[in-house]
Amino acid sequence: MKIRLDKMICNLGYSTRSQLKKEMKTGCVTVNGQIVKDSSLIVDSDIDVVTYYNETVNYIKYIYLMMNKPQGVISATEDYHCVKTVIDLLDDFSKNFNPFPVGRLDKDTEGLLLLTNDGKLAHNMLSPRKHVDKTYFAYIEGCLTDNDIKAFNEGVTFLDDGYKTMPAKLEIIKSNDISECKVTIKEGKFHQVKRMFESVDKRVIYLKRLSMGAIKLDEELSLGEYRELNDEEMLLLKEYM
Repeated sequence: MKIRLDKMICNLGYSTRSQLKKEMKTGCVTVNGQIVKDSSLIVDSDIDVVTYYNETVNYIKYIYLMMNKPQGVISATEDYHCVKTVIDLLDDFSKNFNPFPVGRLDKDTEGLLLLTNDGKLAHNMLSPRKHVDKTYFAYIEGCLTDNDIKAFNEGVTFLDDGYKTMPAKLEIIKSNDISECKVTIKEGKFHQVKRMFESVDKRVIYLKRLSMGAIKLDEELSLGEYRELNDEEMLLLKEYM
């Protein structure tokens, strides 16, 4: 990949572009063993060997992150009303790659959120033709019954616009005044899980996404924490790349 030398180095968090321009005057950067002082030099990240203070710089084009999204932040790259976004939770190294959320979680919904700068992956995971399963845990106001399981399995009709959802799986964990359940959907309509329960006269009072496709939330991640996907998880994403 052809890329400016300063972008290759700075995107990996080694320095800032303004700092690097000054540092390179001291001979701290080499390309194929030769000292280079021009930060705008175009290099080929697949062929050229770049070092920064004798450390080899291995360029990374894409970043893939798993976040345990907390309530109170929005799934967006920026917000014009000064609401905190999931990007605000990232460190500078991760921000350098300009990642964005793969789909959205409501502001008051917790759980698994994938972030990447790989547009093809995001498009494929969100494509209606792919029908990627998304599983949630929920607390529901009202008793859940076998009739609700049947309704979800057949697809429910939204009360507000009459849209009928694709079949979904409802698993009742506990049925009481406050019920517990898991629900798996294949679509990503606006407020879909909440609207589905409204259609069977129930109300969602807590919602957490547990998985998206084959990727499951790492329960060791505290709310607001994130990490890069591991090798096993990356293999699970291959079908979307």
